[in-house]
Amino acid sequence: MTPNQLRQKYLDFFADKIRKHKIIPSAPLVPENDSTTLFTSSGMQPLVPYLLGQTHPKGDRLVDSQKCFRAVDIEEVGDNRHTTFFEMLGNWSLGSYTKKDQINWLWEFLTVELRLPKEKLQVSIFEGNDLVPKDTEAEKIWLDLALPEKHIHAYSAEKNWWSRSGAPAQMPVGEPGGPSSEIFYDFGTELKLHEKSVWKDEECHPNCDCGRFMEIGNSVFMSYKKTADGVEKLSQENIDFGGGFERILAAMQDEQDVFKTDLFAPIIKKLEELSNKKYSENFESFRIIADHLKAAVMLAADAVYPSNKAQGYFSRRLLRRAIRHGKNLGIAKEFVSDLVDVVFEIYGQVYPKNKEERIEIKNALQEEEKKFLKTLEKGLRKFEEIPSSEGQAEGRGILSAEQAFKLHETHGFPLDLSIEEAENKNIKVEKNIKNKFEKLRQEHAEKSRTASVGMFKGGLANAGEITVKYHTATHLLHAALRKILGNHVKQKGSNITAKRLRFDFAHPQALTQEEKEQVEEQVNTWIKASLPVSKKNMNKQKALEQGALAFFAEKYPDEVSVYVIGPADGPPSHEASEGRDWISHELCGGPHVKNTGEIGEIKISKEKAVGTGMRRVYMELI
Repeated sequence: MTPNQLRQKYLDFFADKIRKHKIIPSAPLVPENDSTTLFTSSGMQPLVPYLLGQTHPKGDRLVDSQKCFRAVDIEEVGDNRHTTFFEMLGNWSLGSYTKKDQINWLWEFLTVELRLPKEKLQVSIFEGNDLVPKDTEAEKIWLDLALPEKHIHAYSAEKNWWSRSGAPAQMPVGEPGGPSSEIFYDFGTELKLHEKSVWKDEECHPNCDCGRFMEIGNSVFMSYKKTADGVEKLSQENIDFGGGFERILAAMQDEQDVFKTDLFAPIIKKLEELSNKKYSENFESFRIIADHLKAAVMLAADAVYPSNKAQGYFSRRLLRRAIRHGKNLGIAKEFVSDLVDVVFEIYGQVYPKNKEERIEIKNALQEEEKKFLKTLEKGLRKFEEIPSSEGQAEGRGILSAEQAFKLHETHGFPLDLSIEEAENKNIKVEKNIKNKFEKLRQEHAEKSRTASVGMFKGGLANAGEITVKYHTATHLLHAALRKILGNHVKQKGSNITAKRLRFDFAHPQALTQEEKEQVEEQVNTWIKASLPVSKKNMNKQKALEQGALAFFAEKYPDEVSVYVIGPADGPPSHEASEGRDWISHELCGGPHVKNTGEIGEIKISKEKAVGTGMRRVYMELI
C-alpha cells in the first residue's frame, strides 16, 4: 500500500455510511492570523475551538490528515522515528459517539483494514489518581476485543491525560480534559536497528524509549471539567484521535525505521547518489538531511521562508543543519535543489503546487544554501580567533563549551565538527565539553520549549476589535498591491497582532517610495469610502469560477465563506464577478468589520525582502 493509498483509506473508512465523518482539509502549518503560536504542531490544534464548544460548520463527526511541524523536535531527529514535519491522521467526535465506538473502530481500521497483527499491538490507559479514577471503561473495552491483559498498561497523568494545562491538579477551574489511550506497535526484541536497547534481555514496556515499541496513535476522551472541589463529568464527551501517518506506514511494513518507508526512501536514495555513501553506515546525517529538507520544503509551500525571525528562523535552522550534515557526508557541491525536486515528487499529488510556485520555492532554498556556504566559511575562520591561553603547551587556545555552542547556534556547527576542527588546528578542547555542551543545549531547548508552550496556551486566535480591523485591512492591502503593482502579486502569508498586520506577497523587487505611498493612499481611500463588507457561504468551486481569489485554495473545505468589499452602491449579488465594481472578492474564514469605515486610517511602517521574489509589508493603525 502506498502512502497516498493509506491516507485515503483512513479518510474513506471514517467517511463511509457507517461512521459518517465529514472530511476536512489540512490547516496550514502556520495558523492563520493567530499570533499565539508559531506552528500547527498537532492534529488537534486547529480543532481546539470546536472541542471547547464552538459549532463546526461540517458537523459533529470530522476526519482529516493534518500537516504538522514541531520545532522542539529538531534536536530529536536522528533516531528511527522522530521527524519535525509529519502528518497526523485524525478523527473527532464533538459529542456524537462513545469511547467504545472510537476504540472499536480504531481496532477495526488497524487490524482489518490495514491487517496489522493483533499480537503486535499493545495499549496504554490512565491509571487514575486522587482526582480522577482509573479508566476501567477503556480497559474493559480493550479486554472485550480479546487484547491480552499483559498488553494493556496503566500509566500516570504524565503519559495518559490530556488538557491544555497538563495533569488534573494543574487545570484551572472550568478547564476540560480527559484520559487518553495510546496504541503501540511492537517490533519485537530482535532489534534490527543500530540503536542499543537496555531492555534487550529483560521485560520491556511501551513507554520505553529503546526503539522496540513505536506509538502509532492516541485517543483522547475529553470527558471531565475542573471544578473548585475537584473534577466532574462533562455533559458532552468529545473524542480526539491522532495517528502518526509515517509511523503507521512503518508498522504496516514491519519496519522500525520510518526513514526506510516510501515517505523518505527516495530522499535517502538521492542522498546516497550525491554523497557516494551508504545510509546503513551514516544513519544520523542521512536522517537529519532527509527530515530537515522535507520540512523546509513543506514550510516554504505554506509561505515560510528562511529568515532570522519567528517561523523563518526555524526554516533557516533546518536548512543550515541539513547542509552541514551534507558536508559531513562529503557532498562538495550545492545539493538542496536536487532534494527539493524529490520532496515534490513524494507529495505532489496530495499537496500540489503549480510549476511557478515550485520554482519559487526551489530558488528561495537554493539562495539560502548559497548564503550559508559563505557563513560556513566564516564559522571555520572563527577557529583562527580562539586566543592562546597563558601556560598552555605550545601556546594553544582552548575550545570551550560556550564557544562550541555559539558556533552551533550561529553557524550550524555540530559539536563533533567543532571538536574535529579544533584538533585539526592544534587547539585544545575543554575537559568534559560534550557534557557541558549538552547542558547548554538542553537549557536553550527548554527556553525554546517554554516559549512555545506559552505561545500555544489556549491555541485560539485573537478576535479582538483591533485584530478584526486588521483582518479586513489585509484584504484591502492585497487589492491595492494588485492594482498598483500588477495581478502577478499573490498573497504568500499574513500575520496579525493587536499592534500591526504583516503581509507577505510575491513580487520581484522592492517597492519604490512612490509605490508605497500609492498603496497606502489607495487603502485609506477605500477605508474612508465606508464600503460594505458582505459574506456569503457557497461552494468553493463555484466561488473560484466566479472570480474569488484564494491563494491557499487547498486549505479550504468544499463549502467556504466568501467575503466581498464594495461596491459603493451596496452589497453585490455574488452571481458573477465579471464587470462588478467591488474592491476585494476572496475566500476567507476570519472575522471582519461590517464596513471599511470602521477600520480607521492605516500607514505602511515597513517593507522588506523575505526571500527570493518575496516581499513583506507591515501596516499599522494610526
